[in-house]
Amino acid sequence: MTDFPPSTRRRFLASSLAGAGALAGLSSFPSAFAADGRKTDTLRLTWGFTGLTFIAKERGELEKTLAKDGIKVEWIGPFPNHAPTLQAVTGGTADVSFGGSTTPALAAIIAGSPLVFTQFLVYDPRTTSIIAKPDSGIRTVKDLVGKSVAVNRSGLGEFLLVAALEKHGIDRSKVNVVYLNPPDAAPALASGKVDAWSMWSPGVDIARVEHNATDVFLEGRDLDFQIDFTSYLTRRRFAEDNPSLIRAFNAALKIEADWATANTKEAEHIAQAKAGYRDEVRDHLISLKRRYTLYPVTDQSFVTELQKATEWLVARKVLPEAVTVADHLARV
Repeated sequence: MTDFPPSTRRRFLASSLAGAGALAGLSSFPSAFAADGRKTDTLRLTWGFTGLTFIAKERGELEKTLAKDGIKVEWIGPFPNHAPTLQAVTGGTADVSFGGSTTPALAAIIAGSPLVFTQFLVYDPRTTSIIAKPDSGIRTVKDLVGKSVAVNRSGLGEFLLVAALEKHGIDRSKVNVVYLNPPDAAPALASGKVDAWSMWSPGVDIARVEHNATDVFLEGRDLDFQIDFTSYLTRRRFAEDNPSLIRAFNAALKIEADWATANTKEAEHIAQAKAGYRDEVRDHLISLKRRYTLYPVTDQSFVTELQKATEWLVARKVLPEAVTVADHLARV
């Protein structure tokens, strides 16, 4: 894993602040988005019970911000993870994916979906983890040999497992990889149908509390680089027809990211109210003091890092073939 030295992520985050600041400036001028530059006044946004988009939906301020520009928001969902939102956007039943993993987004693009990235999000700390119950006998990554691990195909779960096995010199063929979406993976872990689960928040946090699961490999602690980022996508034609609509959404979401970063306790209470997990999970998430930073598609430093991450995933066959990220960015 020499492609990404430990300091890469820190340098990348620092060097990209200027790009994020440029996006932030847009939110100061809500009247700048005139009716021209768009062919619709309705924006259909996908959502699930996690992440910044869910907090924005429940808070209700994003709709108010966009309404100032004559834009009506329709929420489509809930979805369990990013891949089905990409299918909804590709099929035309929604306009923007809900802010999920770049890896299934790239997989969809490689498969022929006419999608383009509209912006990216980095949240910190990173808490995606491979977890296991105490009775599994799994304490370290090496203990995964001969065991079954649930992951979401071409998503955070799969890439983290690949990275963990590689770091510890374990061939993937020695682990039984089980492809399951989160709603199916959670009960599979609980019932012992799988021995471990590679998952993100709040799924891993819920499993720790409800099943006394422990971290086998934690992204923010054990992975020296970042290969998967949060992303928003739309259809290429939609972006071409509605550039001012996408710009307005990007700016409105920046307001939400700043609010969630500055108001951790309130944000986590909002998320818990509908997601329904226990107070212990909520309090743990509050303690993380998560920070949300958005990056525009014009941020060359970010795009360069994502391209390196893409090549890492292709080399390890998480993604089936090469793709040039710069060819799939919205021109807004």
